[in-house]
Amino acid sequence: MTDDVRPAQQQDPPGLTALMDPVPDHGEQTYVGAGRLEGRRAYITGGDSGIGRAVAIAFAREGADVAIGYLPQEQQDADATARWVREAGHTCVLVPGDLRDEPAARESVRTAVAGLGGLDLLVVNAGYQMARRESFADVSSEDLDSVMKTNLYALFWVVQESLPHLSDGSAIVTCSSIQAYQPSESLVDYASTKAAINNITVNLAAELGPRGIRVNAVAPGPIWTPLQPATQPPEKVATFGEDTPLGRAGQPAEVAHAFVFLASQVTGSYVSGTVLGVTGGKPVF
Repeated sequence: MTDDVRPAQQQDPPGLTALMDPVPDHGEQTYVGAGRLEGRRAYITGGDSGIGRAVAIAFAREGADVAIGYLPQEQQDADATARWVREAGHTCVLVPGDLRDEPAARESVRTAVAGLGGLDLLVVNAGYQMARRESFADVSSEDLDSVMKTNLYALFWVVQESLPHLSDGSAIVTCSSIQAYQPSESLVDYASTKAAINNITVNLAAELGPRGIRVNAVAPGPIWTPLQPATQPPEKVATFGEDTPLGRAGQPAEVAHAFVFLASQVTGSYVSGTVLGVTGGKPVF
């Protein structure tokens, strides 16, 4: 079996990396840093697995100390990510908590700042979806609440709490999605939050630009992360990503470079208010 082929499989949300077949590539053996984030301090929400883990590894190998946010039930994944960050010679602050709760979301920023001794970079990556339904009528209030609070409310709370700590040269990178441009019927609530994140990103870039703070988004396409077997029907997992022009799902490691590009003053110093697609060929416009 290659990394581009996977059996039908399913987990309970939020999903764990070790139970995936195949296990995703987060760049553990391949990502090589070039000092583009030397001395920076980054808080990554949803940093335990998937795209968040790949970004944490990349940031550490680029020279950053990292704090990772995650749900308490994801401790196993968080510990694994922390080992990779520390093996790169950098601090990893563990920040467990449910960002759907406003006090917890705000406290997560304070914990990250205290552990890192400050904050230069914020990656708002935590997200939730549920695709095990057939139509708009099947969207439950419970799912709607989880999607909106995880993807939007938490973004507001985390960014608001982070702003006093960010300064000239800081960067915020949000996580949009191809779903903002090509929404799937089963992900109507999730897709709407990702479209909103694009709008928030542009608005924040305009407001924070005079302070020298850049704000951008990465819009991944179908990326092989625990969110997929935890929220998709098994038969869709087996064909996940085959509808892209490249004909396959992406790996988290293939997305991490985009976050580094946008976070770094070396590569992204004049980039703000942009959504950068990493979609396997699907258009983001």
